[in-house]
Amino acid sequence: MSRRSGILEFAVLGLLRESPMHGYELRKRLNTSLGVFRAFSYGTLYPCLKTLVANGWLTEESGSAADDVLAAALAGRRAKIVYRLTADGKEHFEELLSQTGPDAYEDEHFAARFAFFGQTSRDVRMRVLEGRRSRLEERLEKMSASLARTRERLDDYTLELQRHGMESVEREVRWLNELIESERAGRDLRGPDGSARNSTSGETGGLPRHRDSTRPDPSDDTTT
Repeated sequence: MSRRSGILEFAVLGLLRESPMHGYELRKRLNTSLGVFRAFSYGTLYPCLKTLVANGWLTEESGSAADDVLAAALAGRRAKIVYRLTADGKEHFEELLSQTGPDAYEDEHFAARFAFFGQTSRDVRMRVLEGRRSRLEERLEKMSASLARTRERLDDYTLELQRHGMESVEREVRWLNELIESERAGRDLRGPDGSARNSTSGETGGLPRHRDSTRPDPSDDTTT
């Protein structure tokens, strides 16, 4: 299984854990909620759904009432199929949520993992955030060394592009530092029983507020 398809399966399972959906709803949520999936098609989604059903992690159900199914048949249309997470699927997703290996720190996978931090335990969130920060600090060090070696050979525009890339990485490192600090302070979006609660840090719960009201997009191409 490719890394890309693995990320898509993870995201689909996570969204369906929230509620059952049909394919169109899933595609819309993937596009709007998870920036890493801004450009993908039904041709990518449906094979993924079929694989998850074959593995026993999803079930397919008719999403229409009996009359609607009959009307769709008479009109020559297929009734909408609703995908629902099974008990095995939930267990598998929770297992994926607990993983904190190197893949969790990469650009696309980190963006998907972060989108489901509300369903992730604090100790796992901390390991993923710290791993991501370490990965970016390594990237920043390599970028700085490369810039120092090639500065004299670069024209002004290429040099400016290099600086822009470094600034993007530095900005995400600062953002990660704030998130890690909030996690260490024990601020969370949910109470011990798993229900939503008001936090002393405001509507964003444990997330730090930003003075410029912007946050780096973990899937931002400038960090690659």
